[in-house]
Amino acid sequence: MKRRSDSEDGKKPKPSAYNKALGLLARREHSRRELRLKLKQGGYEGEEAGAALDRLGEQHYQDDDRFAEMLVRSRVAQGYGPMRLRVELKSHGLSDARIRAVLDAAEVDWVASAAAQLRRRYGAAGAPDPAEKAKRAQFLLRRGFPAATVRSVTHADVDDAADDDA
Repeated sequence: MKRRSDSEDGKKPKPSAYNKALGLLARREHSRRELRLKLKQGGYEGEEAGAALDRLGEQHYQDDDRFAEMLVRSRVAQGYGPMRLRVELKSHGLSDARIRAVLDAAEVDWVASAAAQLRRRYGAAGAPDPAEKAKRAQFLLRRGFPAATVRSVTHADVDDAADDDA
């Protein structure tokens, strides 16, 4: 009896690390760190994964700067503040200098963005009492806006300790 090959019995051969990473990048941008982790989880060894990532970088298919710009645009559109963006970009392996450059290049008016988030969430009416102001301030702080920005938008007393982490 003739034995069936892997392709005949429905199992596909495992793609190369390069092809796997290229397929991931075809769906959306990924940071180099994120791709390395996904390749490792897929069973690709460090040297093969590293070579694939180097090749993708040389071909400009994977670019951490482009990834960071895309992520910042997306998160700003979702209403997140600069402190949240810093943390997320850092988790993707970007350096502090690169994060600063990307955030500066984004040219976002953070005060206007915070005010827009308040309007979206609470409407155009101002906060009637201090408890409501504090609630709105906490909402903006959780979204990653600095205390100074929150204070200027809500006119609430906000602790500056949250800014020390940025």
